[in-house]
Amino acid sequence: MMYKVALNFEDGVTRFITTLPMETVADAAYRSGINIPLDCRDGACGTCMCHCESGIFEMDGYIEDALTEQEARRGYVLTCQMIPESDCVVTVPASSEVCIRSQQADIQARLVKINRLSESTLSFTVAGDQVRAMHFLPGQYANVLVPGTDQWRAYSFSSMVSQADESVSFLIRIVPEGLMSTYMVEKARVGESITLRAPFGSFYLREIHRPVLMLAGGTGLAPFLAMLEKIQQGYSEHPIHLIYGVSHDADLVHLDKLELFANAIENFTFDACVLSEKSNWPHKGYVINYIEPGHLQDGDVDIYLCGPPPMVEAVNDYIQEKGIRPASFHYEKFAASK
Repeated sequence: MMYKVALNFEDGVTRFITTLPMETVADAAYRSGINIPLDCRDGACGTCMCHCESGIFEMDGYIEDALTEQEARRGYVLTCQMIPESDCVVTVPASSEVCIRSQQADIQARLVKINRLSESTLSFTVAGDQVRAMHFLPGQYANVLVPGTDQWRAYSFSSMVSQADESVSFLIRIVPEGLMSTYMVEKARVGESITLRAPFGSFYLREIHRPVLMLAGGTGLAPFLAMLEKIQQGYSEHPIHLIYGVSHDADLVHLDKLELFANAIENFTFDACVLSEKSNWPHKGYVINYIEPGHLQDGDVDIYLCGPPPMVEAVNDYIQEKGIRPASFHYEKFAASK
């Protein structure tokens, strides 16, 4: 049977789509000209996670890193796997403008810089006329084609587009035998061509109306660097605090950039912590160890979280245990790809 699905976007806009028999919500939306943020279409990445407010549906074939049992019990769904069995109402954690108007396009760029930041992390910068004309929101990501292969890898923009040199940067973790890692460490040369497809994702900086708490795990720092760059260009009267956690000392990168942001943005502060007991860093432990009551403002706070699935779940559990209902909670899970 065919069912109607109401898609409620965070800016108050509602769009109705009709699903064909055995058609997923994501496919029906795409057929209707609506791009619900997604990446894999296989129930593996969690990018297309939305909340089903009402209705009956079937949903199989996904992995727990993309959608945990707790999230499923709370009504969250992966629209790339959700097949309605009745009319449904689905809340999409993005604005209608991002989903309805954005068109992802292939962008040809040239590699202009590779910077080995530590044993575990590097950044790379691309530039070109098409990069200069690219539009994305701070926090979104691009799919990057690994040169010499047909494989794409997703990386968050770690900067906004520099109009001075038409460039934009990315931050990636060096994964042993990883396709992109191997290319960047062993093969890449400045001047080579790079293909991007962008923008993607519903994890992006919203207009700031209240205090903001940013939580970054590892290279999940990348989208926050772009967000802070955007904030620096304007002004926020509200406090913004970032807690940046990594596993080992070598994973701590761009602390100099965070210091510059702290000096340039009046209300911005940050903490960094390292999980390893062998660390020489003064702050050890998990990110949640450094969340203070003042950061949560009794729920009058917008929380942004980007990190690996265990970190996302730990923060979710922590906030629920504290009985806090934040004004908004935006998060993105990621796992390092081979």
